[in-house]
Amino acid sequence: MKKERTKVIEVKNLEKTYKGKKTEVKAVDDVSFSVYENEILGLLGPNGSGKTTTINVILGFLKYEKGEVLVFGEELKADSNEIKAKIGFVGQEVAVFEELNVYENIDYFCGLYVKDKKTRKEYIEEVIKFTGLEKFVKFKPKKLSGGLLRRLHIACGIAHKPSLIFLDEPTVGIDPQSRNHILEGIKTLRNNGATIVYTSHYMEEIEELCDYIIILDLGKVVAEGTNKELKDLISLGDTVKLKADLSDKVLNEIPKLDKYLSHEYRDQSLEVTFLKGNNPVSIMIDLLEKNKIEYSQLQSIPPTLNDVFLEITGKDLKD
Repeated sequence: MKKERTKVIEVKNLEKTYKGKKTEVKAVDDVSFSVYENEILGLLGPNGSGKTTTINVILGFLKYEKGEVLVFGEELKADSNEIKAKIGFVGQEVAVFEELNVYENIDYFCGLYVKDKKTRKEYIEEVIKFTGLEKFVKFKPKKLSGGLLRRLHIACGIAHKPSLIFLDEPTVGIDPQSRNHILEGIKTLRNNGATIVYTSHYMEEIEELCDYIIILDLGKVVAEGTNKELKDLISLGDTVKLKADLSDKVLNEIPKLDKYLSHEYRDQSLEVTFLKGNNPVSIMIDLLEKNKIEYSQLQSIPPTLNDVFLEITGKDLKD
């Protein structure tokens, strides 16, 4: 018998409107979803899609007009201290104390939830090692690179060992090394039992990390599912890439291929994109062999989440 999964977050028909003197903007419009224990949920969408607002509502930072939001089965309130101790939050903006060094910053934030000094010391040492900050414990924030500052920000948010972690655009504007370190760390957190809500407009991060994905646009859920399920929603198929010296005759035959969508040929590099259907690699190989053309570097590339978003909404994820 399959074990029933435990819901850590449940959002039902959520609506949140920002009201100005003359205008109103519905930032979250009838959004519903659940996050399950030991899962990484990805909230994907461009800037202004409602990702950060949704998180802030769940955490109780913002009031909302309609709907229901439950965390660990309860609505978060000002005095929900027991629930808050189970939650870690890492926002878009780095929030640390400039006058404190790395160790002191982590100690302060961990101390908000862990009062026992011995336990807190153990937790701090663990998270410093986890985030790769061992050589920088006496550095103040202004002495850290952008990537190391982000790692400190994350360490401050997770040092108390929360079981539910919110990560809102944690890799914005950092170097590749720190980015990879952070992504690997997130996988480790999930493998160690944490439930994670991860927001980003970098679709490659969402693809790599997330068990389930929700795509938001203009405050609405426009698609949701696993990585594979989302790609199954669209008509776009694989793109076949190869190197070959092609004549005009062969190039003119390409648009006649089954499920053909588009192609580009430059400096003997060919890319042909197909709609879903027959095996595009076999189709291309048949064409090349029929015309006795030698080729190399043949590969088939599946659609990305950016392609999913583009087909569903008509715009790029990074717009």
